[in-house]
This record gives sequence, structure tokens and C-alpha cells, in this order.
Amino acid sequence: MDHQHAHHTAKEPQNGAGRSRHDAGHGANPPMGHAEHDHHRMMIEDFKRRFWVSLLLTAPILLLSPMIQMWLGFELRFPGDSLLLFAISSVVFFYGGWPFLKGAVGEFKTLSFGMMTLIALAITVAYVFSSAVVFGFPGEDFFWELATLIDIMLLGHWMEMKSVLGASKALQLLVSMMPAEAHRVVDGKVEDISLEDLQKGDIILVRPGEKVPADGVVTDGESYLNESMLTGESKPVKKEKFSEVIGGSVNGNGSIHVRVEHTGKDSYLSKVIKLVEEAQKTKSKTQHLADRAAKILTVVAVVVGVGTLVVWLLLGESFNFAVERMVTVMVISCPHALGLAVPLVVAISTAISAQHGLLIRNRTAFENARLITAMIFDKTGTLTKGEFGVTRIETIDPAIDKETLLRTAAALEQNSEHPIAVGIIRKAKEQKLDIPSAESFQALTGKGIEATVDGRDVKVVSPGFLRDASIEIPENAYSDAAETVVFVLLDDRLAGFIALADEVREESAGAIRAFKNLGVKVLMATGDNEKVAKAVSNNMGLDGYYAEVLPHQKVDLVKELQGKGEFVSMTGDGVNDAPALAQADIGIAVGSGTDIAAETADIILVNSNPKDILNLINFGRATYKKMIQNLLWATGYNVVAIPLAAGVLYQWGFVLNPAIGAVFMSLSTIIVALNAQLLKRQI
Repeated sequence: MDHQHAHHTAKEPQNGAGRSRHDAGHGANPPMGHAEHDHHRMMIEDFKRRFWVSLLLTAPILLLSPMIQMWLGFELRFPGDSLLLFAISSVVFFYGGWPFLKGAVGEFKTLSFGMMTLIALAITVAYVFSSAVVFGFPGEDFFWELATLIDIMLLGHWMEMKSVLGASKALQLLVSMMPAEAHRVVDGKVEDISLEDLQKGDIILVRPGEKVPADGVVTDGESYLNESMLTGESKPVKKEKFSEVIGGSVNGNGSIHVRVEHTGKDSYLSKVIKLVEEAQKTKSKTQHLADRAAKILTVVAVVVGVGTLVVWLLLGESFNFAVERMVTVMVISCPHALGLAVPLVVAISTAISAQHGLLIRNRTAFENARLITAMIFDKTGTLTKGEFGVTRIETIDPAIDKETLLRTAAALEQNSEHPIAVGIIRKAKEQKLDIPSAESFQALTGKGIEATVDGRDVKVVSPGFLRDASIEIPENAYSDAAETVVFVLLDDRLAGFIALADEVREESAGAIRAFKNLGVKVLMATGDNEKVAKAVSNNMGLDGYYAEVLPHQKVDLVKELQGKGEFVSMTGDGVNDAPALAQADIGIAVGSGTDIAAETADIILVNSNPKDILNLINFGRATYKKMIQNLLWATGYNVVAIPLAAGVLYQWGFVLNPAIGAVFMSLSTIIVALNAQLLKRQI
């Protein structure tokens, strides 16, 4: 690659806290995904509000319930007390129970019965029967059971939604990568227009440091463009006349004129957006563990409940008795503990995971982390740091030592924002070198830079400059590693060279060994070139690699592995990874990457450490085990309570009344809560 610099080149931050943001409301493209994100926050607030209102109303319901009065040994009776109890309970049922009733309708439409159906069934049966009791049907009301069940279920859902991050903003963030305006050139004059007014064939000016507004072809000028967040190519790519450029890439050190080829839905970025949309729609809609348990309990509640009614009627018992038995079975089939069994574990495990550098955005993916059989890693910014670092410094002139060579080169590079310059300056600062000032600075177009340092003429140049000047390139200048090499000339004599490469993260090799020990296949898919990909793959002992891969090809790779029965995780940091992150069974974003990758992923590695994925698998296993235990405790009392409520011991004079059922229910809930706390000791 040619080594070209510009004096004080503007550079837009690509990651970290300094990431630039465009107002999503600008430009041709409307914000996408923002409504979903706001909707999620509104849902959390809604559950919170419904919980507190229902909890406040539960106090008078408990005080007015004859069964609770009998249980606690007091009596509070007055004219109209049952009507007041009915009125308050109606508010709790319709206001507090609304999310579950609405959710049950949604589950019914898709025939994917889960938690919402079970809760809705229990509270509806309790409400209808209790209302009938108030207006004359013989029996005991279940209003207190209705209210406490709604309270606990609202609390569980609120806790769970709070502990897991919000809905995806990926598409909105993808759109925001495009600039709000373009500089169109008409008859030699530059005019600023919005993206929606941009037409195919327009000539646009892209200044240093700006984002390219649309896909096109360079008609004039040359520059280096940073496409790493779009294509995965780690090095800035040189663009000159007739070169193709991608909308959303960042211009480096020169102004270029571009003829627009694709706008709107035909652009590269729009195609990536479409890939993400498709992957998110088709991603497996695995039901949560608690939903699967709830589905079973729903079937049990309906079958055993109706069966109880039919059997007692066939045995000649009164309709009133048979209905009360059926209602008792259906109400206690939805255990209060089920509402807390999983949300408590989720809340604790997500908090512990966050302390260990893992942000859990998708609970199902976290539960399924234990199932991973194949891992695909992006290279740039994931296995590597995504930044050029100095790998070797070699001197040729015996009178020059390595420190002098580095500080001399750094003197020239301190005025540039080129990635190579940044790498050299960083190395000089790490070694605490005193960097001298450079005078008479000038760019050697396409070949490097030249300046005077400490009275000597210094050039930092590309191999092309040496070839043109008939200076022999040292044999040891190039290694098998994928390095970029720049040469330092003092008074037109070769003094030495500096090799740079995208540095591999220190933790990567250890993490890959650990995954392979677990029997997991580890592959790499990168937009970078074959030479770089092979060097990194060999260095780390990967099971395989794919080079020069485009976003849709990464998706195809994930699909291919899934088609072979593999449970695939994808780890990446860039826009080019977003569709594959959405398609994978578990999408993992590196925290130092783009917002788009983070918002498309299920899990985020806050510290950008691949080793944290090992924690993810171990945490996932411990969490899943604890969820199973809690679900067994939550539903275990049903094994005893449902047959007793149905009346299997009736001929021996025992029928489970709701008061005893409530004691069982309370014990089950307490055990579940305590068991969830034990998770802290396991991970």
C-alpha cells in the first residue's frame, strides 16, 4: 500500500466515546428502529405503573376477602362489602391484568401458547367465578388470589424487562451512518443539497474527513478511504480516478469528486439494512424456558380442569361443587412462583454478567449459550485491535539506533492522522520518547512525506519510492506476517524501516484454545485480504478462515453452518457484521465496535475481550441449570396441589381448599426466591 499523508488531516472517530453522530431526523432516510426502542421503554414504565397501582389496590382486597379474614382470625363485614370487593378487584383485573389478556390474544393468534395464556386463563377463571359468587352463585371467591397473582406476574415481567436491554436500534443506527447532506458540483460551483435530492449521475465533492454520501466512482482527485466499518478491510483503501467508493465510508486526506452510481435502496448500505431486516425476521423464535413450562401448564390446567368438572358431574355431584373444583384447579395451575422463577434468575445473572463484561440483550440467546458448537469471528477489531501497531523496528545504518529511528519518523508523523502515522506516534509515546519538531514539511504525492528534523533531511516513504529511486529494499523488510512497511531515509540514505500491522489482541489466542478444548469449532470470516487472513489464522490455530467476505456472504456462511446442524455464534464489531450477527443463533458484539453491531447483537462484550465469551458459556450453563431448578420448585407444588384440588381424596373427606393452597403457593415462591440468590455463589 502506498503511504500518503496530509497535514492536519481531519479524521472522524469510528468507535468509542468519541463516535460522531448525525441527527437521525436529517437527510433522506427516516429514522428506523427508534419507535421500537421507545416502545420498549414505554412498556417497562407501563408494567411498573400497573404493578404499583395493583399492589396498592391489593391491600383492601385482602382485608375485604372472607377467606383471608378467616385465615388471620378477624372479621370485617358491612353492607355492600362484597360489592366494594368486586369493584376494586375489577379494576385490578382489567387494569393490572390487561397486558396478560392482550398477550394471550397474541399467543392465541399464532397458536404459540405460553406464559401470557396461562396467566390470562387463571385470572379470567378466578374473576368470572368470583364475580358470579358475589351475585349469588354458591362458593368462595378468589379475588385475593386474582390480585396477588397479577401483582407477582407484573413484578416478574417488569424485573425481567428492566434487566435485559431494549429493542434493537440497529436499523436506525445504520441509516445514521450516512451524512445529512451532499456537496453537488454544478458548472464548477458547489451547492449543498439533502440526500433525497441526489440523483444518479450527479457529481459530488467529498472533502477530507467527510463521509461519502452515496455509492459512486471517483472522477477526479485521490485519497485514502476508511471502509473498515463497512467492508472489514483494516487498511484505508487508496481511491483514485475510476475507483469505486461506498456510501458511508470516511474520506481521509484528500478531496475527491465522485459520480453518483447508486442512491437510496440500491446503495451498498441499504442492501446491508435489508440483510439485517431479513435476518431479524427469520431468526428462530425460540420460546423462553418459562414459556415452554407455561405452555405445558396451560394444557394441564384446561384438560384437568374440564376433566374435573365432567368427572364430578358424572359421579352425581352438584353443578356448584363441580364448578368450584374446576375453578380451583385452573386457578392454582398458574403458580405465583412461576412469575418469579425465571425473572429473578435473569435479573441476578444479567447483573453478574455485566460485572464480568457481558451485557445481555436477548435472554433466549443467553439461555442457549451452552449449546454453541461453532463460532465465527470477524477479524478486524474483534480478534485484532482494529488499529495499526508497530510490530518491528529495524535499523540499517549502524550509526542509528532503533529509538532514534522511531523518534525521527514520529517527528514527521505527528502532523498526520493516517493510521500508519497514528501507530508510529503511539509507539513513540509508549517508549516515552522526546519527539522533535519537523520543519519544511511536504507530502510526496502517493509515496510518503518529507521534512527537516534536527537539521537533517528526513523522508518516511513507501516501497514504491525506493523502487523509483533505485534503492535496494532489504531482504528482512518483509515477513510472512501481514505487515505494512515504511522506510526512513536520512539525507537520502536508507537508515531503517518500521513494520506495522493490525495487532492481534493478547487474549485472542488463549480464548481460541479454550473454545477448542470445549469441542467448539472456531472459524474467522473477514473482509480483509487473503494474506492477512491466512497470517492471523495460522498465528492463532483457527479451524478455518474465509477472506474478502462481503456482508451477505457472512450471512450465507452462518446459514450454511446452521444447515449442517451447528449452533452458531457470530462475533463482530462492524457494519459488515450486522446481518450475520442478526442471523446467527447468538450474535455477540465487541464493545469497542460500532453501535450498529452492538444493537444487532444479542450479547455485548464490554471489554472487547474474546475470553469473556468463555464466561458467557459458563454463565449460560449455570443460569439455565438454576432456571430449571426454579421451574421445578415453581411447578412442583402443582403435582401435589392439582390432584388434591380436583378432589382425588374427597372420598376420604379431604379437599384442598384455597387457604391451604395459598400456604403451598407462598412456600413455593419463597423457595424460588432464595434459590435464585444462590446463583451468586455459582458464577
